[in-house]
Amino acid sequence: MTSSDMSKYEKKIIVRNIEYRDIDDIIALSMRSFPNMEPWTKQHLISHLEIFPEGQFCVELDGEIVGSCSSLMINFDEYDDQHTWDEITDEGYITNHDPEGYNLYGIEVAVHPDYRRMKIGRRLYEARKELARERNLKSIIIGGRIPNYRRYSEEMAPRQYVEEVTNHNIFDPVLTFQIMNGFTLKRINRNYLSDDTASMKYATLMEWNNVDYRPTTKRHFKTAFPVRICAIQYMMKKIDSFDEFAQQCEYYANVGASYQSDFVVFPEIFTTQLLSFIDEKSPSRAIRRLTDFTDDYISLFTDLAIKYNVNIIGGSHFVEEEGDIYNIAYLFRRDGTIERQYKIHITPNEKKFWGIQGGDRVEVFDTDCGRIAIQICYDMEFPELGRIATEKGANIIFTPFCTDDRQGYLRVRYCAQARAIENQVYTMIAGTVGNMTHVENMDIQYAQSGIFTPSDFAFPRDGIVGECNPNIETVVVGDVDLELLRRSRKSGNVTQWRDRRPDLYEVQYDC
Repeated sequence: MTSSDMSKYEKKIIVRNIEYRDIDDIIALSMRSFPNMEPWTKQHLISHLEIFPEGQFCVELDGEIVGSCSSLMINFDEYDDQHTWDEITDEGYITNHDPEGYNLYGIEVAVHPDYRRMKIGRRLYEARKELARERNLKSIIIGGRIPNYRRYSEEMAPRQYVEEVTNHNIFDPVLTFQIMNGFTLKRINRNYLSDDTASMKYATLMEWNNVDYRPTTKRHFKTAFPVRICAIQYMMKKIDSFDEFAQQCEYYANVGASYQSDFVVFPEIFTTQLLSFIDEKSPSRAIRRLTDFTDDYISLFTDLAIKYNVNIIGGSHFVEEEGDIYNIAYLFRRDGTIERQYKIHITPNEKKFWGIQGGDRVEVFDTDCGRIAIQICYDMEFPELGRIATEKGANIIFTPFCTDDRQGYLRVRYCAQARAIENQVYTMIAGTVGNMTHVENMDIQYAQSGIFTPSDFAFPRDGIVGECNPNIETVVVGDVDLELLRRSRKSGNVTQWRDRRPDLYEVQYDC
């Protein structure tokens, strides 16, 4: 007797985390699932995956994505009882995600219309519940739609409608499903989702309590989250060897560490100091010879970050890749790992004398002091980059710079302060001073390095944490408070980040 081939009857269904390759499919699913509502954008989903990839799930049936859900972690007690979807999700970008939060907040579940009644939604809810157990979260909270309410809105108030659904006298595809999955009603929120006309903009705030939750003493209410920054105002002067350069760099790493700094920041292209002992008059050929020191430079700062237990923004350095020269800033973490940010906007001078090429990605890096971004000199003068970095979760934007006159310096400084205000983040600038009389196209330097804040009552006067005296070799050390920043975004005298108008304008980022 021959056995039958059962494989032709099998259907492969998988619940997994969403990946970048799924983005177009998730957008298409969103449009099919909610045809009268605004779908996810690519920028939304990229933000979800960069900030909290573990909280984004999809269901795949025979290779097709037929369901998805998105979520973030929060401390729910910190939000207003009558919050809106935009407030709880930061306009859908989840940059308010709190890795130390107590609650998982579900912000969308989408199921393809052709695959409903196949328990797709239940599988997604179970994935969320398992995540809550793994993270030891108190509960899952959702703002649930009530899409059938529109049919009853003229004869009953939302509260009455919810009671009828709860008593199983009326069927609502969302609320009934949530009740069947163990969620209980907390309250009803009005004006929750502006384009949810079927629910008349109402939502039921529902909660599932994790019975396995174990209270822990490791979590405390944060009164402050201080981060100490040391900006190096570096003197460009003649040296005779790489060892002499390394000695100067180690001196400043030691200075930053002695002040218990979390970050030590060097200026843009300060490694051009090495050109003072390279006998090459042509600027373009000199820069290519400078790239020969890349391995020594990376090795030096990796060792310094570990030795002095400090995160180092290693200024920037010219690097050759496949024949092209790039201006690259490196983050050397104190745990020995390394990241890099390419300068995106290249100045006319860099193009003319050195032939520098521009990068094409805005990076945001996780550190033991929160998420940060690096924007090299000229990049700070383009507001779109600050907006993109903040949307990706950056709380501090570091700007190594190199300018030869006061006007150039002021462009960097004023733009850094503007980025701090308009995005409600901290910014800082670290520049070079001194003269390089032996190096072509590196003649004079002008800088006044500083650390800046959003300008509001909670922060230091004039929005300045600290600044160096101009044009001398020195450092500035200052503390920025990430908890204060978070509170300011929620309830500051002004709330620029929250009050943006994405219905009128938004920054499109395609990388």
